[in-house]
Amino acid sequence: MGRRNRGRNIHGIIVLDKPAGESSNRSLQKVKRLLDAAKAGHTGSLDPLATGVLPLCFGEATKLSQFLLEADKKYRATIKLGVKTASGDSQGEVLTRSEVNVTQEQVENCLDAFRGEITQVPSMYSALKHKGVPLYKLARKGQEVERKERTVNISRLELLDFRGDEIDLEVDCSKGTYIRSIADDLGDMLGIGGHVIALRRLASGPFNVDESVSLETLQQESDEGGPSALDRYLQPADITVQALEKVDLPSATADYVRQGQPVIARGLPTEGKVRLYADGEFFGIGKILDDGRVAPVRLLNTR
Repeated sequence: MGRRNRGRNIHGIIVLDKPAGESSNRSLQKVKRLLDAAKAGHTGSLDPLATGVLPLCFGEATKLSQFLLEADKKYRATIKLGVKTASGDSQGEVLTRSEVNVTQEQVENCLDAFRGEITQVPSMYSALKHKGVPLYKLARKGQEVERKERTVNISRLELLDFRGDEIDLEVDCSKGTYIRSIADDLGDMLGIGGHVIALRRLASGPFNVDESVSLETLQQESDEGGPSALDRYLQPADITVQALEKVDLPSATADYVRQGQPVIARGLPTEGKVRLYADGEFFGIGKILDDGRVAPVRLLNTR
């Protein structure tokens, strides 16, 4: 019996505009099927409620997903004031309802507390895992476990619109920031409760929503031209690590690195991680050792 075709060996990143109501993994599996890709992975979950930038990695690009997991993010959120929910969003059980009689100035004053470096306690409805089980699965069973505070950085928090019982915020933040926690904590500070009713990720690391593609577009183009018609949306893997210094190695030297050996080369920086190229082709991440050589950290096999 012949081996079943496991899909195409394609490499790169598609920036999906995730639709509302879909889990990140379900969206990934749909795009993987449309591309007929052999290997795929996403770069951190977006809540089903949320829409927007979800970078999907294919083939060898999956080896660099950690860099996108650690990247800064940008969100636009609509928060409903006067209603506190168990999950901090519109999908959770309503805990309290209050009359909304706050002013825009009061909201602005409270937002000051969320700017800069702050601590958050992850929601029980987050995808964070406890002993291998996502917290939201425990929460749905009525279970609650202790969660440690984590430090995050809010580099920008702007009130875009104030409509009495609804506000629109734009947030630039570090990895691991929970917008639902901001909504919940803001509601508590105002004394009336609050929760997220709409959330859109505008950017993740180097990728922004303007370069994203919808599931509907991918479906339509796949129907018309087959999986290969979607290859034009694949972006090169090295976009994820543009912040690292570039190192070009001679082919023979690069071959040693591919075999796992540290090498010395001209023009190396003095420290840190670097992105490695040979003959113009990106082939992985290296690290400068104390003795000045560069050693492989994460190598891509796209040959």
